[in-house]
Amino acid sequence: MRILLVEDDMQLARGLHQSLRTEGFTANHVSSANAAWLTVQTNECDMLILDLGLPDMDGMSLLKKIRQHNLRLPVLILTARDSIDDKIKGLDQGADDYLSKPFDVQELIARIRVIERRLGTATSSVVNIAGVELDASAHLVSYAGQALDLPRKEFMVLKILMEQAGRIQSREQLESKLYEWGEEVASNAIEVHIHHLRKKLPEGFIKTIRGVGYSVAKSL
Repeated sequence: MRILLVEDDMQLARGLHQSLRTEGFTANHVSSANAAWLTVQTNECDMLILDLGLPDMDGMSLLKKIRQHNLRLPVLILTARDSIDDKIKGLDQGADDYLSKPFDVQELIARIRVIERRLGTATSSVVNIAGVELDASAHLVSYAGQALDLPRKEFMVLKILMEQAGRIQSREQLESKLYEWGEEVASNAIEVHIHHLRKKLPEGFIKTIRGVGYSVAKSL
């Protein structure tokens, strides 16, 4: 899931940005409402984490603008405004969730995963397909009850494919997501990761769609 963090506190933004990537999310950061609006219009994010105290426009006004254009982009408000009236106003304006500062990062991640489950093909942080179980929260993969030893990049590639089960992911899409997570991506890295994964997974689990990309079926 591609998350856009809209936050003008640069120290907080850097910490959150790193935490989101560590948890396996694709995360980008902007510090103004106008930059966020441009990104939203180009459909380059799946979810918004929105601070209300922005320098060029109040975050609530940005949220209202998004909803006026009938954009059903999930929005989680992250703000120092912690009164009940502020929370009610934010939710009434169309926010999907509201978290007050200061906050625990793990609580934020848990709330994001609730939204993620609504968006993707995964119904929880644990995805099970044909005996292959991937726990996104614990960063664990097992097959037929036996834990698999996957390096970080292999885990990320498998996570993308399983959470988007039934959808084809091109090599370029996989490379882009690894790069956005701060990983070095060599020219043939995806092919190598897929090759290694296939040695550890059931035969035919990862399918190659020639000239297009790779996919995992929703059920095998």
